[in-house]
Amino acid sequence: MKKVITYGTYDLLHQGHINLLRRAKELGDYLIVGVTNDSFDRDRGKLNVRNNVLERVEAVKATGYADQIIIEDYVGQKIDDVQKYDVDIFAIGSDWEGQFDYLKEYCQVVYLPRTEGISSTMLREKGQTLVRIGIIGCGRVANRFPSEASVVSGVQITALYDIDPNACQALSSESGIPCAASLEEFYDKVDAVYIATPHLAHYQNIKSSLEAGKHVLCETPLLLDGDQARQMYRLAEEKGCILMEANKTAHCPAFRHLMTLVKSGMIGQIVDIEASLSQLLDRNGREFDPEQAGGALYEEGSYPLLPILKLMGTDYKELHLFSRMENGVDVYTRGLFRYANATCSFKVGLGVKTEGNLIISGTKGYAYVPAPWWKTDFFELRYEDQNENKKFFYKWDGFGLRYEIQEFVSCIVNHRFSSSRLRRRESIQMAEIMQQFAQRSNFHEI
Repeated sequence: MKKVITYGTYDLLHQGHINLLRRAKELGDYLIVGVTNDSFDRDRGKLNVRNNVLERVEAVKATGYADQIIIEDYVGQKIDDVQKYDVDIFAIGSDWEGQFDYLKEYCQVVYLPRTEGISSTMLREKGQTLVRIGIIGCGRVANRFPSEASVVSGVQITALYDIDPNACQALSSESGIPCAASLEEFYDKVDAVYIATPHLAHYQNIKSSLEAGKHVLCETPLLLDGDQARQMYRLAEEKGCILMEANKTAHCPAFRHLMTLVKSGMIGQIVDIEASLSQLLDRNGREFDPEQAGGALYEEGSYPLLPILKLMGTDYKELHLFSRMENGVDVYTRGLFRYANATCSFKVGLGVKTEGNLIISGTKGYAYVPAPWWKTDFFELRYEDQNENKKFFYKWDGFGLRYEIQEFVSCIVNHRFSSSRLRRRESIQMAEIMQQFAQRSNFHEI
């Protein structure tokens, strides 16, 4: 049997893709199609992909030409796949002429003629929906947003707003984005809003933006109250708007791949998760002000809670919180979860320093992610037999905000009201945990 392999993104699957798959199929008896995953596309600068990898796999499957579909995850995988699947012919479009000649050492390489006059890029540009995003809250986090948004196609930052005119003008001078004199003027200039205000302002900012019919991407933590979180998601549904929490770790390529591998059983059944994050900050900052919802849990808690809730779910039996308090804020908090078949713990600190690792323990092995795991480009799966250990490397670009911006815009364009990267129930549960801390439920001061 003669095996043929080909690769592509297959975004907005069109007749050119179908023709290429048909020609590849005609070269042999069995066609393997490699579909590049979302992270790999972004690593190559493709932040304009409209369809996610699952949608693209289904589109390729629907053509009927593929006998087997695989996912392309990393640079150099083509050589591994050719050998792994005992491939006879590697086929690719003629626009790649000469670039895959290195594979001739392993198999025959065929460059197939392309269908002229059509491409995914042309279709994207022809049907491009420009999403105008405005920024509410012009502090230090918002300073990173314009440059990150500039690498995502279909996005334009059109307005800034801050209750402090000086902060707004400072960002405007740096970015060239105009300040709006009022929220009414601001909303007239935008389709969507990025909220980077202090924690206690999130609720009113989200509510105001949704009531104005604007999609919302709000910095983490989304809210500090579970009831408010549920209320805002209901309002978003009523208004037909996207509401998303801007947790950059949830959209980090390496973290997403880690979640996929662990959920697939690579380390067996999970029995324990440990996640830590700490900083030593200036005690004169807002992070130490109880009137501004300062403290370690509010400031950092959503990051270590993320892997626990994503892997173990929101149905835990109990959560106990242990905090060291100083001047009304927690400078250190440890949380201990009890699930039906597992325990999990997290540590956050502003005045206490700890090792910032993520360790996921399973019945077959464990996942180790070194500090800073919340913006990692590397993790390792480790086993009793060290020869079986596997290391994974992923590129982390810029400040990482571009990944969440791309997903936000993709949800808007494709009318997806929830993202699997950080589901509504997970954001709501994080807000519930913040609320538990505020109410001092199962709370122990140390």
